[in-house]
Amino acid sequence: MSLNPQQQEAVDTLSGPLLVLAGAGSGKTRVVTMRIANLIKHGVAPQRILAVTFTNKAAKEMKDRVMQTLGIANSHQRGVAVPEISTFHSLCVRILKRNIHHLGYPNEFAIRDRGDQESLARSVLKEIHCPETALKPSDLVNQIGAWKTQGIRPRDANRYAETDKQHLAAVAYRHYQDGLKASGAVDFDDLLLLTDDLFTQFPEVAQAESERFDHILVDEYQDTNQSQYKIVKTLALRHRNLCVVGDDDQSIYAWRGAEVTHILRFQNDWPEAKVIQLVTNYRSTNEIIEWSNRLIAFNRVRHPKVLQATRSGERPRILQMEDGETEAMRVVREIKLQINSGRRPSDFAILFRTNEQPRAFETEFRRQRVPYVLVGGQSFFDRKEVRDILAYLRTVVTNKDEISLLRIINTPARGIGQTTVTQIMEHAVANHIPIAEFLPRCSETLNFKPQTAKAVAGFHELIADLRRKSRQMPLVEFIQYLLDKIQYKAEIMRLYEKPSDQDERWNMVQDLVNAAGEFVKRQQESGEKPTLYNFVQELTLSDWSSSPDDKEEKLAGNNVTLMTLHAAKGLEFPEVYMVGMEEGLLPHKKSIESYEEKDIDEERRLCYVGFTRAKQKLTLTFALTRMKWGKQRETIPSRFLYEATGQSENPNYYAAKSGRPPKKNNR
Repeated sequence: MSLNPQQQEAVDTLSGPLLVLAGAGSGKTRVVTMRIANLIKHGVAPQRILAVTFTNKAAKEMKDRVMQTLGIANSHQRGVAVPEISTFHSLCVRILKRNIHHLGYPNEFAIRDRGDQESLARSVLKEIHCPETALKPSDLVNQIGAWKTQGIRPRDANRYAETDKQHLAAVAYRHYQDGLKASGAVDFDDLLLLTDDLFTQFPEVAQAESERFDHILVDEYQDTNQSQYKIVKTLALRHRNLCVVGDDDQSIYAWRGAEVTHILRFQNDWPEAKVIQLVTNYRSTNEIIEWSNRLIAFNRVRHPKVLQATRSGERPRILQMEDGETEAMRVVREIKLQINSGRRPSDFAILFRTNEQPRAFETEFRRQRVPYVLVGGQSFFDRKEVRDILAYLRTVVTNKDEISLLRIINTPARGIGQTTVTQIMEHAVANHIPIAEFLPRCSETLNFKPQTAKAVAGFHELIADLRRKSRQMPLVEFIQYLLDKIQYKAEIMRLYEKPSDQDERWNMVQDLVNAAGEFVKRQQESGEKPTLYNFVQELTLSDWSSSPDDKEEKLAGNNVTLMTLHAAKGLEFPEVYMVGMEEGLLPHKKSIESYEEKDIDEERRLCYVGFTRAKQKLTLTFALTRMKWGKQRETIPSRFLYEATGQSENPNYYAAKSGRPPKKNNR
């Protein structure tokens, strides 16, 4: 496919700041990859080019396309220079590995996952004598994460605290961060925050890192948070060859720290910037794009642009239902009829705003025996089995990882009860001794019974043996040795009675072994040594940087897709049903109650993203009543329905075939 004039201009603009406003379905990825290839063709050394995005999937797709365009079969091919294409977090890991010692951390730092964070939070709350009834560990981790994405450090958190719970969290935040640093560890948000700290506190580090590249490209720039924004600006300030690609109309992640102002003020930061708009939509029909344009124009703070479609089709529909159950029955029945007429189940997607909405649809799909998938199941990395083995691997890698050590000290059960563990912890903390160092002599110090002393000594000897073997054996062989040594399969058999449950759990463990094998292969192809430390770090990064619901894997099957509007970003379907188009659902109740125009604007952008997922047909549904707290309650049709259709002054436009008109005063 040839490039249109605007795409070609973006590909050919090779120097200076460049803002590419890429509307939905406008061929953004093709432009980004072609521009990287064009830089190389014009003499820029590949290794002097940095491209960053947000997920491993997006980074891999970008890298594969660049390699294909350049005619390179394998990005790990020896002797072949390639651009550095990665996620923000992977980039920061590499920067920190080179420089984190300036901040007082070890170069081989550990990265804590969510479970480890909550364990540390629980310890911190006990340390400051805060009961979990006042502040839960999970709530503390969430609050700290929110502060970190806003660039708020522990010393400043109290100034931003508004509620009693937040003031407690501000106190705990300092202890939490001290605990991470004491164990030589960081959490996922620290990867960005500490890189920002490095650049701010050590100008020589910032200069050295900026001199690694002559050109920087940032994909999905509208999704950057404060730390990402500052890191990019620091790296690009010397050469000013910064190309950012994004769409302010698709900025839907404010709840996780993204600031749409970064893309809106790009020309203020870089006054000489060139701006190119990609407005030709190759995905949706003209009729769908007309509704999308009309809707998003109600957002006043945006880069004005009007998408243009390349083909025509059916006009979008609005369906009014009596209640939520009728809504589910009608939608599922329609989809089933089309499947019976030869359509593929995977042609259809049902998009909703909240996680509570799909229940009625799931019930109806099962009743009608229509294959479906609900995107949003349990992550591979949240599985107990995977977390257990990862804790063993982390304990083998470093003796500072006390959270992992405490997780496995009696897993599988080896006669070290919670009372014993508590005694060990309390004595180690009181005497400022790392638990790993105290373990060999704790039995004598604490006067354990012979049986308990034997169990503790056995655990210490086990870890020592595993550390020796990890240095002697190949990675995959070592992990298999570990599983046999701790008899983990027997533990699964003991915990789960059903053979199907046992098989599923053991398959998760086997998948971890498979991941190690794939890691070894990649490292060998790139000429690097596959170490246990690097494998553990890669697994942690994969957990955080990947989609939390494994949506790519689930979407591979031939099923009707049920998913949230947030999860749908970046995807497309021939036919889309957007359900629950009501005030309080879309826009969400919290946005309405905030009385902030920016919150409604974000909800409108979310609705716009939903519209533009549809390639051929778009159906919007709302119910006149919906079950809430066990009672049917009247609803108000979403303001977005009126805005998209241009019927904002005519609520009777939505009178349905049922003969019941919607209520008045529903704007």
